[in-house]
Amino acid sequence: MAKKEETPNMVERFAEFKELKNIDKTTMISVLEESFRNVLAKMFGTDENLDVIMNPDKGDVQIFQNLQVVPDGEVDDPNRQISLSDARADNDPEVEIGEEHTKEIIFANFGRRAILNLRQTLQSKILDLQKDALYNKFKDLEGELVSGEVYQTWSKETLLMDVEKNELHLLKSESIPGDFFRKGENVRAVISKVDNTNNNPRIYVSRTSEAFLRRLFELEVPEIHDGLINIRAVARIPGERAKIAVESYDDRIDPVGACVGVKGSRIHGIVRELRNENIDVINYTANPSLLIQRALSPARVSSIRLDEEEKKAEVFLRPEEVSLAIGKGGLNIKLASMLTGYVIDVYRDTEEAAEEDIYLDEFKDEIDGWVIDALKNIGCITAKNVLNTPREQLIERADLEESTVDQVLEVLKAEFED
Repeated sequence: MAKKEETPNMVERFAEFKELKNIDKTTMISVLEESFRNVLAKMFGTDENLDVIMNPDKGDVQIFQNLQVVPDGEVDDPNRQISLSDARADNDPEVEIGEEHTKEIIFANFGRRAILNLRQTLQSKILDLQKDALYNKFKDLEGELVSGEVYQTWSKETLLMDVEKNELHLLKSESIPGDFFRKGENVRAVISKVDNTNNNPRIYVSRTSEAFLRRLFELEVPEIHDGLINIRAVARIPGERAKIAVESYDDRIDPVGACVGVKGSRIHGIVRELRNENIDVINYTANPSLLIQRALSPARVSSIRLDEEEKKAEVFLRPEEVSLAIGKGGLNIKLASMLTGYVIDVYRDTEEAAEEDIYLDEFKDEIDGWVIDALKNIGCITAKNVLNTPREQLIERADLEESTVDQVLEVLKAEFED
């Protein structure tokens, strides 16, 4: 009787696995069958002549052993053969020698040791399966935003737990300077790396990566989430300052205004999350000269000389603009270089030249705005920039008509003659 009582307990134990997270029904059945076969192979020496039929809905299993019928007294291997009289006595009265007899095996009859062995095998396989599922799930989520509750904090690491009680490791080096977490506090980060050394998944998250800033903007700005605005480039010095270049696929949408929000409503939430990290949002352009000019904001650039092969830019500014371009601690120029991909060198215009020069925007009453924009797109920010550029280059690079260029040159020359 004791052996029969094991059967429902064993079945209930298997039924529990239906509730395991990240393991689908088909995989569960396969693992159960494989576990039975492993244990049975050790018991019978082989599982080749065994049929294992899983019934997960009922939570039970049937095992059948296929034996060759041999004459009485000629059974050499009882795990593969059965005597004719035994086969006929086992509910198969018409079987003949040489045929196959199928015998049902009641696993619970093998005792507690066999059942314990099966459970241990099954638990080991389930654990491996869970680890694989966990790794694959989070590997596909690298770069995505996650949220976790602070479980433990050490000097070099903070351990977070997500809603499914998965461990997320936030290293000190991946925390924003100024981050201070209390136990039970909810923390957001992006999944930066998923390691699986020795089949032991370890999920690392980051608050300092560019991806974290991108995901926060996607969360706060519906137009980015909906694909109407695209983030083209991001540069960050965590906890200090960041620059982000955006563009809109809809001419009716101002990408910078949408990202900042009314009175800064959208960007303020991101700044708070990043421990008051200052964020500059600029309009993206494929023109490197103009992009560099915008990236160096709030400084106003006088002229730019590019070496596109070497990815270097020489930027000339009025003396009072140089400190703005460089920024406190060199942050502004460093971020501008990171954002544009150019090594930027800043040069001071001579004071005399600076005083004589005039920004093109000052000529809007005499020169059409689109013409000024075309000239600025090729790095001609001031009147002197235009006058010092060969006429043929202005026509070719700015894609302007000869008559238009001549008119611009006439206006600018007249200003300095006056």
